[in-house]
Amino acid sequence: MTANKLNGKNIIILGLPRFDSELESTNYTSAKLLARNNRVVYIENPLTIKDYWAIKDTVRHQRRQPFLSIWNTELMGTDTPNLTILVPPVLLSINFLPEGWLYRQLLKLNERILAYKLKRVLRKQRIEAHVFINSFNFHYPGLGSHLNASLAVYHCLDPLIVDFDRRHGLQSEAELVRNSDVVVCSSRQLQRETSELNVNSYFIPNAADLSHSSKCMDPSLLVHSLFKDIKGPVIGYFGAVERRINYELLLAAAQQHQDKSFVLVGPVDPVYIPEFIKLQDNIYLPGPVPYAELPAVLKGFSVAIIPFKKDEVSRTIFPLKLFEYLGAGKAVVCTDFNPDLVDFTADSVHYCSTATQFSAAISAALLEQGPEWVARRQEIAAENTWEKRIDQMSEVMMRSYTRINGTS
Repeated sequence: MTANKLNGKNIIILGLPRFDSELESTNYTSAKLLARNNRVVYIENPLTIKDYWAIKDTVRHQRRQPFLSIWNTELMGTDTPNLTILVPPVLLSINFLPEGWLYRQLLKLNERILAYKLKRVLRKQRIEAHVFINSFNFHYPGLGSHLNASLAVYHCLDPLIVDFDRRHGLQSEAELVRNSDVVVCSSRQLQRETSELNVNSYFIPNAADLSHSSKCMDPSLLVHSLFKDIKGPVIGYFGAVERRINYELLLAAAQQHQDKSFVLVGPVDPVYIPEFIKLQDNIYLPGPVPYAELPAVLKGFSVAIIPFKKDEVSRTIFPLKLFEYLGAGKAVVCTDFNPDLVDFTADSVHYCSTATQFSAAISAALLEQGPEWVARRQEIAAENTWEKRIDQMSEVMMRSYTRINGTS
């Protein structure tokens, strides 16, 4: 790649997560880092009528209320220079409708309402030429068609799995991919799939905030209080506890290592938790903690694990936690759910195909705790930072921008 990146551009990003989400997101992190060299306006996922009443009288509601009106053309400031937030107007709740004519007509109405406010804001801010990025917000595939963007980008981050997303998302995402000038995907499998609809598809994987996870190396940082009644060594996982976890493999490892505690920290979807996991006395599900407390949690891990199922869906996953673990200097044991990962982690991670291999790798990882091991992991993590990934993404977009507009 060349060193030619987007610089001095106006960038409009329609994201899926809320700007004040407690969890780290690729979408908002991308916005913050693109703002290093550009003026960025981040549009969070619009509140629907249902969402609006769900957050009524909360801090989140109070924060947004002054900006919610369709007539309001003010941008909310942030702590990041060159980054502002556009709070969208409240839109109709329509996802419950079946796919079909009525849904698509109401979706077009929602998009027109959102576009009306956005164009008023752009006029007030004197933003004319701009790059438009739909950052995995497949719920509003047609917003870009209302804008005269110099470059239209779709940032594809995950497969669509849950029914809520698939109901309309499969058709909407296909529309987004076809109508974008360039598509950036977080896994090779996603890139292969989107290439069938748009030849200008590129693979740029996720990364991690090394400056955050490496805080666990600070001698003055205390181990998180959630470990106070849990005996070590701790075999830890940080992330959502849901369908991706291979619970049979996890149980086998826990039974093989009865003297160790398996602690899965993160939001728990009870629908996917088998009864045998609840009955295993050395497996703990303490629930979510704020992302700000990640370093203290990682400090309590003796070994970090990613026990994901190996299936067609998992092949598209490039987990942030992998590089967060390495940035914290932690030994990592991982199932071989995505063969692409080894290309980015060299010899620093144990990849396993079976429960027997996974259990044996935990024993080996517990012995790999010296400073030379830690330094090697952090060296690998330093090659996989968000700064480097967003630079790569910016280079891809700049090449496409020049190809379409004939000028930088």
